[in-house]
Amino acid sequence: MIKHQKEEADLSASLSEVWRVLTDKERDILRNNSKILHFKRNELIYCEGDEPKEMMCLLKGKVKIYKAGVGGRSQIIRMIKPVQYFGYRAYFAQEDYLTNASAFEASCVCMIPMDIITDLLKGNTNLAMFFIRQLSVDLGIADERTVNLTQKHIRGRLAESLLFLKDSYGLEEDGATLSIYLAREDLANLSNMTTSNAIRTLSNFASERIIAMDGRKIKLIDEEKLRKISKMG
Repeated sequence: MIKHQKEEADLSASLSEVWRVLTDKERDILRNNSKILHFKRNELIYCEGDEPKEMMCLLKGKVKIYKAGVGGRSQIIRMIKPVQYFGYRAYFAQEDYLTNASAFEASCVCMIPMDIITDLLKGNTNLAMFFIRQLSVDLGIADERTVNLTQKHIRGRLAESLLFLKDSYGLEEDGATLSIYLAREDLANLSNMTTSNAIRTLSNFASERIIAMDGRKIKLIDEEKLRKISKMG
């Protein structure tokens, strides 16, 4: 019972962006039709080719959106953090999912049926504007990442990925260690490079005293230099 009440509180807090533009009646509809699911590390949340039926809001944990590539390689498209919404673009586009989503670590996700969202959109222009803004922001980020991942050299791409992880998930209490521990393969997939290139470039950064590594932990020692490398490409 206590766990259920806590999850309800997490739901209300995490949906606050949407909550503000809803009427009391609309909030009740959303609350009564949402469900909270828990996913283990590496567990799939949705798969490419699935029919989109729900909008998702990450309450706790970390989720990666990725697409399988040639030769078994994957490309990480986005990293989701609390309390971001995901999984709804394909529904609005009237197509199946073009990507996969999996829990990067144990995660808690609020699932909201898209037919409920559609009904609310018809009577609430503020909610419609919220989604227009979200999709526009996501498109801008996707456009910028496409250019960066295709035009920047390996060092610039990896530097950008490390800064992206820092900006997305923050740092640990020491003020330097990234609060997310990625396998070298995941970091490579995020940076559009092979795992061997990611390992080699990380080692170069470490020898130049730009970062320090302890297993999967990465500490940013010289963030200013890292930003210069990212900017120079």
